[in-house]
Amino acid sequence: MSAPTANGITRVGVVGGGLMGSGIAEVCARSGLDVVVSEVREEFADSARQRVATSLARAVKSGKATDAEAAQAQGRIRVLVGLDALADRQLVIEAATENEQLKLKVFTDLDAIVTDPEAILASNTSSIPISKLAVATNRPHRVVGVHFFNPATVQKLVEIIPSLLTSEETVATVVDFAERGLGKTVVRAKDRAGFVVNALLIPYLLSAVRMFEAGHASAEDIDNGMVLGCAHPMGPLRLLDLVGLDTTRSAAESMYAEYGEPHFAPPALLSRMVEAGLLGRKTGRGFYTYA
Repeated sequence: MSAPTANGITRVGVVGGGLMGSGIAEVCARSGLDVVVSEVREEFADSARQRVATSLARAVKSGKATDAEAAQAQGRIRVLVGLDALADRQLVIEAATENEQLKLKVFTDLDAIVTDPEAILASNTSSIPISKLAVATNRPHRVVGVHFFNPATVQKLVEIIPSLLTSEETVATVVDFAERGLGKTVVRAKDRAGFVVNALLIPYLLSAVRMFEAGHASAEDIDNGMVLGCAHPMGPLRLLDLVGLDTTRSAAESMYAEYGEPHFAPPALLSRMVEAGLLGRKTGRGFYTYA
């Protein structure tokens, strides 16, 4: 049985079971909520199930969860194929690939599938304006950005981004859901590409790529400089590998399209690496090579 949050949300849907989607699903399940993850194919669903199981096993090994708690969380998550599985959800969080056309289709489809007209449709996008997603539905007042950070099971921050059409009731509900329901810290951002964190982070990451591309320093020296010189927990190029070079390029392109400022433009090296499939940790090679 699901434990209700302070705002009454007990049934959560997640679109996409990748790194972010599976993490969001786990956070919700460990908070006592009933979670359905929608994937497009059965092999992707299997991968999502394995991802959650591995993460929960890691939590047990590190002492952050007991065997019983991990088993209960696992039992609250169902990974199914197709968006139809989300029809009865009170809150659906879209965590699909950072592609605007794909996300627009997801929101159009969810609007027709999710039966409760007052259900909230949220996006975990890191850069796409929420208003573009809202107008793809017939419930723009119930569409909002709820942006988690990677890994969602560890990072405490959630950005809440209302569009000009989002109702205050919707904002209050998702803020309460994130804070009291999931134990996260919330920052509220305006509906502008990149919101708060990525509007600051992406130019920094792109500057590191340009420095490496120009041959001013090695990847190791750039990263060590920021870790040891500025007390960052991770250097920018290792962070790029963790986030995914394709995700970073998509975010940069979205912000460059909105602002037209050169520091948001993806460097040529970043684009060539994405085209070559060197996306970072998820492909085993980016600025570094991984086992």
